[in-house]
Amino acid sequence: MEFLYCLANASLTLRIVEHLHHSKQFPLSFVTVIHQIDGWIVRVKLSRPVDEQTAGDFRAFLDELGIPFTPNIRIQMVLWGLETGQSPIEVMQRYQVAVVSHGSPDREEIEEFRKQFVQGLGYCPETLA
Repeated sequence: MEFLYCLANASLTLRIVEHLHHSKQFPLSFVTVIHQIDGWIVRVKLSRPVDEQTAGDFRAFLDELGIPFTPNIRIQMVLWGLETGQSPIEVMQRYQVAVVSHGSPDREEIEEFRKQFVQGLGYCPETLA
C-alpha cells in the first residue's frame, strides 16, 4: 500500500513527516521526499496493508495538505530506482532530481535541504516556506 502526494511547500511536507514519526499504527517500509521547482512529492510506502479506516483517515489528512500525484515517467523511474535499492545520489545524478530524503521519515534532512537551498539562492522561494 502506498500514498503519493504533491505538496506546495516544505512546511506541509514537514507536517506529514512529523505525523508519520508520531504515528505508531503505520507499518512504514519507507518514505521518499523529492523537491521540484514547483513543489514537493512525498511517497509513503507501507510494508503491509492497513485497515480501511486507518488508510482513509491518513488519505483524508494528506488530502488536506496536498493533492494525489500521478508521476510522469521520469519520476516513476526515480521512485522505482530508490525502491530497488539504488542510492539517492545515483538516482539524483541519473535523473536530475532532488531526492531530499528516502527511508525513515527525517525532518532534519528536509530542514537542512531547505536551509542550504535558501542560503545558495539568497532568498526563500514559496516552495521552501
